[in-house]
Order: sequence, then structure tokens, then C-alpha cells
Amino acid sequence: MNRRELLAGGMKTMALAALASRARGAAEAPIVRRIPSSGEELPVVGLGTSRTFEVGASSTERASLEEVLEAFFAQGGRLIDTSPMYSSAEEVLGALMTPPMHARAFLATKVWTRGQRSGIEQMTHSAQLLKTQRLDLIQVHNLLDLSTQLKTLRSWKDEGRVRYIGVTHYTVSAQPELARVLERERLDFVQFNYSPVTRDAESRLLPLAQERGVAVLVNRPFEDGALFERVRGKPLPGWAGEIDAASWGQLALKYIAANPAVTCIIPATAKVAHLNDNLAGGRGRLPDMHQREQIAKAFA
Repeated sequence: MNRRELLAGGMKTMALAALASRARGAAEAPIVRRIPSSGEELPVVGLGTSRTFEVGASSTERASLEEVLEAFFAQGGRLIDTSPMYSSAEEVLGALMTPPMHARAFLATKVWTRGQRSGIEQMTHSAQLLKTQRLDLIQVHNLLDLSTQLKTLRSWKDEGRVRYIGVTHYTVSAQPELARVLERERLDFVQFNYSPVTRDAESRLLPLAQERGVAVLVNRPFEDGALFERVRGKPLPGWAGEIDAASWGQLALKYIAANPAVTCIIPATAKVAHLNDNLAGGRGRLPDMHQREQIAKAFA
């Protein structure tokens, strides 16, 4: 059973709760968080593009992604995260975004190569694919050739070619190194994995980011879909309504968003139904400490 089946096959009470939540959510603004280095606000749920935007050029392949983008911006979404590592994702995103979408979007991409010249060429190409002269955020992907790429990024920021700079990784094993980077470098953003069942970042990385004034992007919030396997066949807890959660996905996102160090969560999807569900997780009430522990136990 996958996430689609979980969303479609819930009990009647869950369906009614979902409808009620959507009705409330339509009238609610997204929860926003400030980027510490500037004070700029971002909705706490954004959009990732890994795998989902890695499609071909046909209109058939891209139709659902066009719908996702339209729904994302219509509901107040802003931050979209991509990378040259994600095959065609940058090109697809750039091709599908309209001028009004560009006016609203906060575009985050990455540099993932060795050497100064190669880094400059890759970032220049990313901007061309995304059809923008100035990128909002460029991150050193998986810390590859960090010192070289950060030197270029700082120069680009001074020149106004990028607004924010940061670093990323997607594994728990890399989090100690991310912490060391935050301790010695001045950065605007850090991106790493975090979920109700992968909580390692709570011990050091999240408090450190908050202490250092670094915005946090959270990747892999659903453990690449494995989170939903953990709750296969389980009814949504009755107390989920206390925090305006109408699905397991919303519970997971609200668990993450309740950490004050988190700036934006970037689940990837190619389905409007999943997008709507994700964005609803960034509205309404958030869990307190006790409720967060309930969520973690429910997924365990």
C-alpha cells in the first residue's frame, strides 16, 4: 500500500475530517518562518523536485507537474528546491513556470561539481535553465568541493547574482560534518534530512542552526515514502484533529514544522492531491512537545 492508497482508503470519519480541514485551510494563510539573515518570510512547506520533475519533454509527461505548480502558487507556496543533480528537473521547472510564478517564487538550486570554473559554468547554466538572472539560493550540494564553491558563492552574493548561500546533505552520517561547517562558516541556509522517525538533527544540528542564525530546509520528510509503510493499515489517531491534521502526511509535516529552527520543508510530489495534502500540513495548529512525542510514537 502506497501513500495514494492510504489517502484514498481511510475511514469515513477521516474523510469527513479531511473535508473539514480543507475547508478551514482554504481560509487560513500558510504558516510562515523568517530567514534569520534577512527577516524575509517563507511558507513553512515548499516543494522539492528530486525524481518528480525528472521527466522528458512531452506534454503528457509534464501535464501533472504544470498542475502541481499552478496549485502550489495558488495556495501561497514560494520555495522550490532543485539541483543539477536531478537530471532534467531544472529545465522542466524553468519551462513550466510562468512570469507570475517567477514573480512569486523563491528558487533554490545547488552547485554539484569540482573546481572553480566548473562551478561557475554549472551555476550559470542553472540560472539559464530556470530562466532567471538572479537565483534566490544556491547551496553546495552534499558539501562537494566546499571551500572552492563557497568562495565563488560569496563573490556572487556580493555581486548580486545570488541572494542567499548554503550547504546541503541528505544522510544522517553527514550531519556531524554539516555541524562543523556551520560552526566555522557564515551561511544563510543549511539543508538536511529530518522526520518523526529520523530525529538525529534534534540533538545538535537544529539547535546549532538556530544559534548561528541559519535557515533550515528539511529534505526527505517522508523518508522517501517509507514513512507511509510504517502506518499501513493504521487509522489516523483521534487526537490528530487537535492539531488540524487530517492525514498521516500532515502529521509528519506538523511534527517537523513544530521545531522552531525549521524554516521550510520540501516534500517532492507530482500529484496535486499529494501537494494539497502537504500544503495543508503547513496550516493550522502545530503540536506541542507532548503531541510531537505522540506523533513520533505513532510512526514508530
